[in-house]
Amino acid sequence: MRWRAGKIGLTIFVCLFSFVSEGLAGHAAKRPLTAEELTADSIVGRVMTFAPLYETIVSDYRAGLYIKGRLNILKKNFIFRYVPKLFRSQRGVREYMLETYSDLHYTAPNIYDQKVKASQGTVRGNRGLPGMLEYFNVNIYSAALLGNDRLLSPLAKNARSFYRYQVDSVMDNHGSSDYRIRFIPKTKSDQLVGGYMTVSGNVWSVREIRFSGRSEMLTFTCFIRMGQVGAKDEFLPACYEVEALFNFLGNKVMGKYTASLDYKSIQLKEKEEREKEEKRKRKKNRYNLSESFTLQCDTNAYRTDASTFGVLRPIPLSEHEKRLYLDNQLRHDTATVRKPSKSRVFWGTMGDLFLEDYRFNISNVGNIRFSPFINPLLFSYSGGNGLSYRQDFRYNRLFRGDKLLRVRPRFGYNFTRKEFYWSVNADFDFWPQHRGAIHMRVGSGNRIYSSKVMDDLKAMPDSIFNFDLIHLDYFKDLYFNITSSVELVNGLTVEAGLTAHRRTAENPSQFILVGNSPLPTPDVLDKFRNKYVSFAPRVRVEWTPALYYYMNGKRKINYHSKFPTFSIDYERGIKGVFRSTGEYERVEFDFQHQIRLGLMRNIYYRFGMGAFTNKKELYFVDFANFARHNLPVGWNDEIGGVFQLLDGRWYNSSNRYIRGHFTYEAPFLVLRHLMKYTRYVQNERIYASVLSMPRLRPYVELGYGIGTHIFDVGVFVSCENGKFGEVGCKFTFELFNR
Repeated sequence: MRWRAGKIGLTIFVCLFSFVSEGLAGHAAKRPLTAEELTADSIVGRVMTFAPLYETIVSDYRAGLYIKGRLNILKKNFIFRYVPKLFRSQRGVREYMLETYSDLHYTAPNIYDQKVKASQGTVRGNRGLPGMLEYFNVNIYSAALLGNDRLLSPLAKNARSFYRYQVDSVMDNHGSSDYRIRFIPKTKSDQLVGGYMTVSGNVWSVREIRFSGRSEMLTFTCFIRMGQVGAKDEFLPACYEVEALFNFLGNKVMGKYTASLDYKSIQLKEKEEREKEEKRKRKKNRYNLSESFTLQCDTNAYRTDASTFGVLRPIPLSEHEKRLYLDNQLRHDTATVRKPSKSRVFWGTMGDLFLEDYRFNISNVGNIRFSPFINPLLFSYSGGNGLSYRQDFRYNRLFRGDKLLRVRPRFGYNFTRKEFYWSVNADFDFWPQHRGAIHMRVGSGNRIYSSKVMDDLKAMPDSIFNFDLIHLDYFKDLYFNITSSVELVNGLTVEAGLTAHRRTAENPSQFILVGNSPLPTPDVLDKFRNKYVSFAPRVRVEWTPALYYYMNGKRKINYHSKFPTFSIDYERGIKGVFRSTGEYERVEFDFQHQIRLGLMRNIYYRFGMGAFTNKKELYFVDFANFARHNLPVGWNDEIGGVFQLLDGRWYNSSNRYIRGHFTYEAPFLVLRHLMKYTRYVQNERIYASVLSMPRLRPYVELGYGIGTHIFDVGVFVSCENGKFGEVGCKFTFELFNR
């Protein structure tokens, strides 16, 4: 009775919505179209009218998701095993099978939490084609068909600018009409799809849809059948059929997937509205999204045995699929009898270490993960830093009460400057409910330039020192930071600790006195040395208003906010502690913000300023927010809030700075995607950055960049003090890394 009452209320709401829309706009009626009105644009227009309602009409559901996939290797070569995240093939085997059963929890808008309960298959780790899972979390009424705002839907409000529509056929459905509408992209782009949808002329909803397109390395066709009109799953997918061809450097793999959903509970928007008043009363928890992210399921319920799937499987296996499982079992039985040689096992393991992500799960010790040693994704290039390579390691250990230890060593080499970098970052979350943690950072920083040392030397009589033996221009930096942070209230984090630097001259100098000039005082001579040490307490306060979050067990995970993030960073150098040689104060202010404007369109802006004050024997200017990145990574390197062409010496040449950055990101921005090769462009960016400091008023940097599934590239031009500077670029591999 509760469900029927909800459906009656929903029907009344839809009828009222239709009546108002017809009165205001002259369309969206609940009657079949006449011959004069039977146009694709009129039909699609009515569906678009109701799409925002249907997109959010279901506010929450829980379902069992069963996915069955078959993989067929059409072509492969030696590169096959080197492709990240792709399943490992067996010698002489072309067809593979895999199955998964998951608990799926959906919360509007577009928050999916999926927990795999059981899996089995004939491939190691049950890995299939990269990126396939997202094709089973499609809300056809959303502006984007896939997550991360990818694939513009033909039902988006601005879709008419990118699609044209045709009436394919009209079908009778028990007295009402259903319309099959084809949608065709106006331009070639990986962000657009082609196909058809069947629209019910009764409630102007989509009953089924088939769309095809390209996304990264996949050429796909996805068919979705919705629930029956009047049923509880009317606005939700009932089943999926996905075919995808993975094509990469001569390797072709065809994947055919079938998915079925068994809905356990469905919560309509009506019920959400009734509960809204109750939620307003709990203002303390209005930003808590834990129910949207956390499924209440037993983590020990993960199963891989065939008997479990005999009960869970809603779609029976075909005879051919049963044969695939049987053949795989026979191969394993044969392999058990004929064990490979130790040398083959050793070199196979070494090959895995060099060519793919590797994980070690050691009981009572933790989880170790590191990137493959041979991987082009680890290279990057920018005009300011040149060519760089990095390697990352990760160690995680979970303790009782969701306390977590993370250790992340990183090694890198810059080929342009011929510099080796290393760092070890360790974090121990001792109070996960309030993000209380201890952080330790140790490593080698950028080669730092000290103009103050050279200025003081030049101010002295030339005859005192032999300048041929002095090289105090660049210093190596060894740093150590230890801090503790806690989130006092939601969005407000305070961090306090200590930071220390030991800076050593890259080329040691010899301070040999020459000539007959009077000797300087010991205080003056003490300024010049090959090693400088600094020690400073540090405090940082960061605030993000209205920050949404969710709880994963006892661990608080911050999600997003519609407001900027503000931070103040203060550091005070103390002379004499651990042989420190200077006194100073550093203060920096920074705020940054991301504004989502819709489908893949975002605005990023950032503003910051900083200054060193109360300086005494300060020979190095090293800001925390305004610093050169020796190993830049990816398209989202600080959301565009960096200078790509600025000479590294400027970062350490001034005691104060003011900076600003603006980035606009959107598809179809400059390129019209009419040519053959521009269809692979997924997004475009326009950059604008400005910097002001003494002797550099101002420095301006403008840029334009494109992002593809293989690489990201940007071109930048700079201007210094009103004069043209230089033109440079930034390039990073993004293949399988998004």
